Amino acid sequence: MGNSTSRLYSALAKTLSSSAVSQHQDCLEQPDSAQLEPIDPKDLLEECQLVLQKRPPRFQRDFVDLKKNTASNHRPIRVMQWNILAQALGEGKDNFVQCPIEALKWEERKCLILEEILAYKPDILCLQEVDHYFDTFEPLLSRLGYQCTFFPKPWSPCLDVEQNNGPDGCALFFLKERFELINSANIRLTAMKLKTNQVAIAQTLKCSETGRLFCIAVTHLKARTGWERFRSAQGCDLLQNLKSITQGAKIPLIICGDFNAEPTEEVYREFSNSSLNLNSAYKLLSPDGQSEPPYTTWKIRPSGECRHTLDYIWYSQHALNVNSALGLLTEEQIGPNRLPSFNYPSDHLSLVCDFSFNQDPDRLL
Repeated sequence: MGNSTSRLYSALAKTLSSSAVSQHQDCLEQPDSAQLEPIDPKDLLEECQLVLQKRPPRFQRDFVDLKKNTASNHRPIRVMQWNILAQALGEGKDNFVQCPIEALKWEERKCLILEEILAYKPDILCLQEVDHYFDTFEPLLSRLGYQCTFFPKPWSPCLDVEQNNGPDGCALFFLKERFELINSANIRLTAMKLKTNQVAIAQTLKCSETGRLFCIAVTHLKARTGWERFRSAQGCDLLQNLKSITQGAKIPLIICGDFNAEPTEEVYREFSNSSLNLNSAYKLLSPDGQSEPPYTTWKIRPSGECRHTLDYIWYSQHALNVNSALGLLTEEQIGPNRLPSFNYPSDHLSLVCDFSFNQDPDRLL
């Protein structure tokens, strides 16, 4: 790798000083990275692997072919959903009692996150708990060809942690060579008519290859047991917004999110039964196509072991096909100390699906 690329990445990847962070806390607009040269993803991956050379290798995960006998006349659209674990929360609030503090060092953990993204090469990337947007993800991913959007939580818990890097929030990235942005909406979710601390981003994109429109949304609902009705209200608000944006399901829709809700919760049923005709992509990995995975997050806290299914990729089943989905890590791969770990940077697993457009979407609506 050239020395210029190495120096450039090293300079970009340094954590912002605390004085620089403060000026970004209320900023929703992206910094101007137009003057920065593109990065070769192979070079960036080599940089990450160099930083990670003393850590165990990445876990092997394989895609499961889910294609039915439906022909597609375009390249699939790869969508990645991931709660990457806010750095401030991982080090200061989440109490992962079996995770060595050394495994959470940002200088190495960010390379694990980037390595995962670079390995799966998503066309669209939806992230939650992003608290290093301005100093890491926007500068690097914009130079990989992504258009970048960030919407922080109004009262991020990261701000309660000393030496934080600003608020966490949702971030959405798409490859500009594949899609054109038609419309973008930052949504602050409401519950019982009150504005809440949870947010969503919804963008209408035009596929350059097919000319077809679709909407991609990312969200992160309220956490904790006892807040089920609150999450349900937030979900209803998001669905109402998306019905308007998609003109009542005329525009195909993909929703990525950490819903903080098991499939037994009301908010899950609201999405399943919505007039938008949504299905959860990862159900298709089950033998009957009707069951969610046994877990998408697995951690150990002082209160005990937490193994839950909370993360989903919803899609318009009348308009989109799921061609394949990335298999989850096994219990053996995750190991007895669970997540995060030296092998894996977050307490949530990434979800990745390949989508294609149905040829006759109106027939199934």
